Amino acid sequence: MIATDVCIIGAGPAGAAAALQLQQFDIPCVVVDKAVFPRDKICGDGLSGKVLTALNRIDKEIGARLCQLAEKEGSWGVTFTAPSRDSLDIAYQPDYNNQAKAGVPAGFVCKRIHFDNFLVNEMKRCAGIQLFQGQSIDKYTLQRDGYLLSDASGKFLVKAKLIIVANGAHSAFTKETGGIYMEPKHYCAGIRAYYKGVTGLSADGFIELHFLRSLLPGYFWIFPLPNGEANVGISILSSVVRKRKLNLKKLLQDIVTNDPVLKQRFTNAQLVSGVEGYGLPLGSKKRSLSGERYMLAGDAGYLIDPFTGEGIGNALYSGRMAANQAFACLLAKDFSASHMSAYDDEVYRVLGPELNLSTKLQKLARRTWLFNFLMRTAMRNKQLRELMSCMFYEIDVRKKLAQPSFYVKMLLNR
Repeated sequence: MIATDVCIIGAGPAGAAAALQLQQFDIPCVVVDKAVFPRDKICGDGLSGKVLTALNRIDKEIGARLCQLAEKEGSWGVTFTAPSRDSLDIAYQPDYNNQAKAGVPAGFVCKRIHFDNFLVNEMKRCAGIQLFQGQSIDKYTLQRDGYLLSDASGKFLVKAKLIIVANGAHSAFTKETGGIYMEPKHYCAGIRAYYKGVTGLSADGFIELHFLRSLLPGYFWIFPLPNGEANVGISILSSVVRKRKLNLKKLLQDIVTNDPVLKQRFTNAQLVSGVEGYGLPLGSKKRSLSGERYMLAGDAGYLIDPFTGEGIGNALYSGRMAANQAFACLLAKDFSASHMSAYDDEVYRVLGPELNLSTKLQKLARRTWLFNFLMRTAMRNKQLRELMSCMFYEIDVRKKLAQPSFYVKMLLNR
C-alpha cells in the first residue's frame, strides 16, 4: 500500500497544476492516471492567456519552457464570423501590434497529446511527485483517517489524507460521491477532426469561430496548428442536439463540403484523423465542488466557460486552488467538509463572475440579429473593436457586453 498526504486522480491540466503547486509547498503527492502519456485528448486545443498566467504563477520556469515548446502555434486573436457572414478580427490584446513585434503571443494552439505530455514531463522533474500511469482507480472508500483508493482487483492501493479528483468530465467520483450529473442544458456536445491543407488560415494564428445559422447557439471552429494542420470542429448545447436530433458528424461533413463560403477553403484539404466526439461540462450552474477529504477540479468540477469554451485555463486555475486548499487543510489538520468548502468559495470567487457573465452571453448568442448587428457595428467602430478585444481578459467588459441595454445604446448612437 502507498501512503500519502495527497492523492490526485488524473494527470491532465487540473491534476498536473495541483501536483506542481504542491511542490512549491514541499508537499509530496501521488498522481494516478489510467492513461499512459503521451495520449490524445479530444479538445479544441486552444490555450488562452490564462494557461501561461497559471503556469507562471506556479513557477515561471514552467511558463518559459512552455514558450519554448516546438509543437504549438502562437495565437494572437480570434476571428468572429456572424450568421450574416460578416467577419471581424479581434486581437486578444488592444496593443496587438506592439505585442506582435515583440514576438510574445497572448495564447497558443497546441494538440493535447503534446500539451498534456508537457505537463507530465514537468511532473517527472519533481522528486516529490509519484506518478503512476496506466493505472485506474475504481474504488473510493472514505475511512476515519482518509480515503482508501484501489483498482478493480484491489492489488493497487493508495491511502491518502485527502484526494483531488481531476479525472475529467466522465468521472465516476463526480457522479457517485459529488452528486453532479450531466444536464443537457449545462453541457455541450462537440466533435473534432484534424485537417491538413485548409486554405485562408491567418498568418498570425487567429482562431476562427463561425456562428452559422444552422448551429446557433453553437459554432463551427477552425484553429490553426503547426505544419499546415488545423483543428476543425463543432460545439453546440446538448439540449439543442437532442431537440433537433442533430448528427454532428454529418453536419461537419456538410459544412466542409457544401457551405457556400467554407467549402472553397476545404477543396484540397485532407482529413488526417478520425472525427471524434466529446462532451464539455459547462460551468453555467453553481455546484458543490468539495466534501469531506475531497475536492473536484477541472472538468470533473464542471468548470468550462459556457461562452468561450475555455476549459484548460480554468482547469489549471482550479488545480492550483485545490493545492492551496490542501496545504491549508494539512496545516490545520482539518479535512472536514466545512473546512474544505473554502475551496468552493475561492473557485467561485475567482471564476464565478466570469462563468455567470459567459452564461448570459451564451444566451444572447441565440439571437441571430444580435450577432449580425454586433459584427457590422464593430466593423465600423474602432472603440467597439477594442472593447471586444478587452473582453478576453477584463471581466468588467464582459459585464457590459452581457447587458441588453448596451446594444440599445449602440443602436441609438450609430
